[in-house]
Amino acid sequence: MKQTIYDIVKGKFLISDDAMKNWRMLLFLSLLAIIMIASSHNAESKVHEIARLNDEVRELRSQFVDGRTELMQLKMESSIIDKMQRNGIKQPTTPPKKIIVKN
Repeated sequence: MKQTIYDIVKGKFLISDDAMKNWRMLLFLSLLAIIMIASSHNAESKVHEIARLNDEVRELRSQFVDGRTELMQLKMESSIIDKMQRNGIKQPTTPPKKIIVKN
């Protein structure tokens, strides 16, 4: 048992006569490790991109709400009357008359 551990530590299993099967297994395990590392890196980069896109969505949603609020304030009758009075246009005192066209 002790000699087997020393042989593994010294690397004799890589230079013995039947070492080709050991090399194949090592290459296979190395390939699997590389694939696993690449896959985890790819998944982590996607998680970061999803977080960035979520932040962007929150920012755009807040801009939309701000724009909608500003539009609602601009459409209010009192704000329109104030702007028209600044331009010299006054609110009519008589109601509009309905025009009926007969064919």
